[in-house]
Amino acid sequence: MDQRLQGWVNLLWVPVAVLFLIIDRLCVKKFGTHSVNKVELYILGILLLLFAFNWIRLRFQH
Repeated sequence: MDQRLQGWVNLLWVPVAVLFLIIDRLCVKKFGTHSVNKVELYILGILLLLFAFNWIRLRFQH
């Protein structure tokens, strides 16, 4: 893919990141830092688990 086109595609992800940050700040303001950090830790754990499962799946695919 052309680098210029790739740059524009990457810019499309910026609103998603900004929206995630805004939602995070609103949740911290509403629920407090302790409960939001716990939920974010669970989400991070699930993403790491999915990453590990995908890596294992790709290793066994050969």
